[in-house]
Amino acid sequence: MEPRGIVKAFPKRKKVRDDSGKSVPPKIPKEGMEEPEAEWLKPVAAYVLQAGIGQARAEIFHKQIVQNGGCVHNRLCSEVTHVIVAEDMDCDRAFRLLKLAKLPSRLQLVKASWLSDCIRDQKLLNTTGYSVFIPRRYREEGEQQQQLLGSEEIRSSTEESTAEPNAKAQLGDSSQQNLDSLAQHQPSESSGRISCDLHRGVEGTGTECERGAYTDTSSTKVYDDEDSEGEDASVTQGDLEALISGHYPVKLSEETSDSSSAVAQPASKWVCAQSSNSKKENHNQCITEKLEVLAKAYSVQGDKWRALGYAKAINALKSYHKPVTSYQEACKIPGIGKRMAEKILEILESGHLRKLDHISESVPVLELFSNIWGAGVKTAQMWYQQGFRTLDDIRTKASLTSQQAVGLKHYEDFLERMPREEAAEIEQTVRQAALALKPGLVCVACGSYRRGKATCGDVDVLVTHPDGQSHRGLFSKLLDSLHESGFLTDDLVSQEDNGDQKKYLGVCRLPGPARRHRRLDIIVVPYSEFACALLYFTGSAHFNRSMRALAKTKGMSLSEHALSMAVVRGPGGVKVASGHALPTPTERDVFIQLGLPYREPSERDW
Repeated sequence: MEPRGIVKAFPKRKKVRDDSGKSVPPKIPKEGMEEPEAEWLKPVAAYVLQAGIGQARAEIFHKQIVQNGGCVHNRLCSEVTHVIVAEDMDCDRAFRLLKLAKLPSRLQLVKASWLSDCIRDQKLLNTTGYSVFIPRRYREEGEQQQQLLGSEEIRSSTEESTAEPNAKAQLGDSSQQNLDSLAQHQPSESSGRISCDLHRGVEGTGTECERGAYTDTSSTKVYDDEDSEGEDASVTQGDLEALISGHYPVKLSEETSDSSSAVAQPASKWVCAQSSNSKKENHNQCITEKLEVLAKAYSVQGDKWRALGYAKAINALKSYHKPVTSYQEACKIPGIGKRMAEKILEILESGHLRKLDHISESVPVLELFSNIWGAGVKTAQMWYQQGFRTLDDIRTKASLTSQQAVGLKHYEDFLERMPREEAAEIEQTVRQAALALKPGLVCVACGSYRRGKATCGDVDVLVTHPDGQSHRGLFSKLLDSLHESGFLTDDLVSQEDNGDQKKYLGVCRLPGPARRHRRLDIIVVPYSEFACALLYFTGSAHFNRSMRALAKTKGMSLSEHALSMAVVRGPGGVKVASGHALPTPTERDVFIQLGLPYREPSERDW
């Protein structure tokens, strides 16, 4: 593949080592002449602290320093004269990451903007105005007092959350240390990932992955290689609510180690309080379309947290009122961290994202397999590891469940979205069959159809009766009727009981030539739960997560069954007392109880 962007600007070349053992990229001579070696950075022996700077920018700094006469050390040692830190790095955090108790007299902590300006002007600038302020308690009175805490080598900063620091260096709270630790820890691609093996459609609008995000997040494992959003990647309770709302309820630097605590923002700041019509025009499509490719790649590889982080950033960019033009502007958008802003800057400057050139060859195969209904991420990965690469391999060699066999049989039909007119016909077919059994039943198609989308992936039909009684005994009779008419062709889940709700997942086909098989879910609910169920199955998933998280900050709990108050949660947000259900005869009542303006279904398409 033709290299582009930064890859083209800095092609790979074999590194050589100088006498001191440091890795130094060789110079690239111009054609026909030797490039004169610049010496204006010769007095600089730098160590670049990547936390907050990012790997891509750090690599550029390394090359520029060496090409202009300076040297770069991969660890903090006595030869280092300048430590390059992020623009927003403060002294306390810098010392904690560097494991320093005192600042050696000849060492300077300077912001990355100093080096950027030096490179721009092609001369060594004075560090006045660029240096990090060092309080007197950190200044060393003599060279002999220099002390490095722990190993001299600057290892992955994740160790700071487990190592017992010196009393003077023990600054900031524990959760901030955990966030800081993400800056340098970079496990390999082969490291384990969080997998979420979901059968498509079983979870309705809100998947188990989404629900699981609200259990004990304090013990959630987070992966933080160069693609993670640095300090934003640690998924604490506050972060989850930020993912959902697009606005951080608490500043990351102020967050306590108790991940279950959350400070509620005004309701107007939450996604569920806003109309999705505000994002109808995507001013940043050139950026979001590239980020969506990466988000999908992480999703099919089972990296749900990183995929969720990308989804957060993509939604924020789609909702932004104008095209993003700079790194600084991207950083100011709620929901976008520094690492993500670096990727946005790379796209703005080069029109490309290097990570897209290095997506694993397994990704398109995993996506192909995970599109089989009933095959989640784990199953797709297992098939790939078994050497399968095509759908024919799955048909002839894989051991399939009955659900996967149905999904494979109707693979193309399930992938093709249906026009909303076809979804309306399916809704009407179910309604007619239900009313023939019991007059007065209410049947409503939910999901993307109710949100007004032009096309639908499947149809969810909610069935209830206003008398609160007549829905009982209806479930099996309705399914028998639809089977006998030939409308239902395949069963995926014949009956799934969820409290007093009963759910069927299957396949239907409307009568007539050239009709496709379509996914259909039928959910029979008691009328007392109808409003919350209607809200839940209408979606979108992002809108639902936002409402659930807002309810949580108010000491409440929202599900497809009810909105409850006086809910008691223990450490990690685990529910220990379910409280009592509030009266919610309509969707509007749910919004009112949460202090939200009512949003029509078409306004919930986040």
